[in-house]
Amino acid sequence: MEIHKNLETKNLEVTSQPFFKDFLALTKVRLSVSVVFSSIAGYLLGAEEVNAVSILLLTMGGYFMVGASNAFNQIIEKDLDALMKRTQNRPIPSGRMTPNTAFVIAVLFTVLGIAILYAINPKTAMFGAISIFMYVSLYTPLKTKTPLSVFVGAFPGAIPFMLGWVAATGNFGIEAGTLFMIQFFWQFPHFWAIGWFLYDDYKKAGFFMLPTGKQDRGTAIQVVLYTVWTLLASLIPVFGVTGAFYITPLTAIGVGLLGIWFLYHSVKLFREKTLAAARKLLFVSVAYITLIQILYVLDKFIR
Repeated sequence: MEIHKNLETKNLEVTSQPFFKDFLALTKVRLSVSVVFSSIAGYLLGAEEVNAVSILLLTMGGYFMVGASNAFNQIIEKDLDALMKRTQNRPIPSGRMTPNTAFVIAVLFTVLGIAILYAINPKTAMFGAISIFMYVSLYTPLKTKTPLSVFVGAFPGAIPFMLGWVAATGNFGIEAGTLFMIQFFWQFPHFWAIGWFLYDDYKKAGFFMLPTGKQDRGTAIQVVLYTVWTLLASLIPVFGVTGAFYITPLTAIGVGLLGIWFLYHSVKLFREKTLAAARKLLFVSVAYITLIQILYVLDKFIR
C-alpha cells in the first residue's frame, strides 16, 4: 500500500513539473522578474517611508500584470510562434497547453493584477490596466503590420519604472514622467538589438521589428541616436529640474560612464553590423538599465 502511494506521488511530480515549467514559460518569468525589479526601484525612489506590504503588493501585482500580457500575446501569436525556431517550443504551439487553458490563466492574472495594484492605489491599477491593454491590443497585432509597433510597444514597456513611483506616492508628476521617459527611450536600442540578431527568425513569422525593415545603416543610425537620447534622459535628474527625483553629481558620473559604455556598443553595431555586435548590445542594454536603477536608488539612500 505504501509503495503504491509513493508511486502515485512520483507520477504526480512527473506530470506536474512540465506544467509548472510551461506556466513559467507562458508568463515569461524572467521578463516578469525584470519588470518587477524596475517597479520596485521606482517605488524606492518615490517612497518617503518604505512599506514592506506595499512592496509585496507591487511585486505580486506587477508579476500578474506582465504575466497576463505575455499569456495573451502567446495566445494571439500561437500560429506565428510555431514558425520560429526561438518560439516553436513554447507551451501553446508545441501542443503542451491549450489556448483555452492559457486564456483562463491570462484572464485570472489580469483580474488579480489590477485588483492587487488597486489595493495600493487606484492610479497604479489604472496604469497597470493601460499597460496590459496597449501591449495586447495595440503592440501585439502591429508587430506584423509595421515597424512602428516598437514605438507603440515602448509605452507599456516604459510603464513599470514609473509605476513604482506612482505606487509609492499616488501621483503622476514630473518625477514619474522622467522615469517613464528614461525607460521609453531605452526601449528602442534594446528592442532593435533583439530585432537585429533575430532578424531571420522574425522574418519567418512576418514580424517587422527594425525601423527600416532591414539590418542596414539606417537602422544602425537610429540605434545610436536613441542610445544618445537614453543617456541624456538618464542624466536630467542631476540638474534639479525633475522635482523630488534628484541625483548627485557623483552618481551622475556613474550613470554617464554606463551610458558611454552603452553608446560604445551601439556605435560598434553601426560599424560592424553583425549578429555578434547586436547580441552584445542586447546584453549591455539590459545591464545598463538595471545598473542605473540601482545607482538611482543607492544615491537616494546614501546621500
